[in-house]
Order: sequence, then C-alpha cells, then structure tokens
Amino acid sequence: MADKKTREVDQKEVENQVIDVLKTIYDPEIPVNIYELGLIYEVNVDEGFNVQIDMTLTSPNCPVAESLPAEVETKVAGLWSVKSAKVEIFWDPPWDKEMMSEEAKYELGFL
Repeated sequence: MADKKTREVDQKEVENQVIDVLKTIYDPEIPVNIYELGLIYEVNVDEGFNVQIDMTLTSPNCPVAESLPAEVETKVAGLWSVKSAKVEIFWDPPWDKEMMSEEAKYELGFL
C-alpha cells in the first residue's frame, strides 16, 4: 500500500477532505460547524490541488471576522493533499438562517 503522501488523489476526493475539515470548525457563538451553518458558499480545487474557499460570516460585525477565515485557511492548507488554500469573504448574498442545513436548523431549534 502506498504511503499517504504519495497516494494519488483526485480533485473530488480533495474537495471531500476539505469539507470534512470545514465541518470541524465552529463559529464560537453558535454550536454548529461553519459548513452546516451555511457560511461556505463554494469550495474549488484546481488541478494543482490549490483550494479556493468562498465564504461569508453571520454578519459584517462578527467578532471572529479576522480570525475565522485565517483558521479556515490554516486548517485546509494543513491537509496533506492540499498544495495551498485561500479564503475569500463575500457579503453578497448576505447570510441568513435559510442557508443552514436541515441538521443545523434542527440543532438550533428552528425545526
């Protein structure tokens, strides 16, 4: 069996690895991970395994506006299969609770 650092992976597999990492990152004010919370708009993995993540925050005044995108970049870039990671913050469309997964809505008592 090949060493994991030399193992061949495809872009979809790396995207799934990135999503798994995103599900370990939480907004400190809401007990739901940022992926289920709907803060991740898009995950793109190019042929060189560079990752671009488009995300938002719950509000422009979010207390983790500086630290959360940096945490996302650091954790995703730390994946063995990722060459680099870049996070871009978008405010349009603005986040609202309808962007949450069914699981997140249930967890927070919206269902």
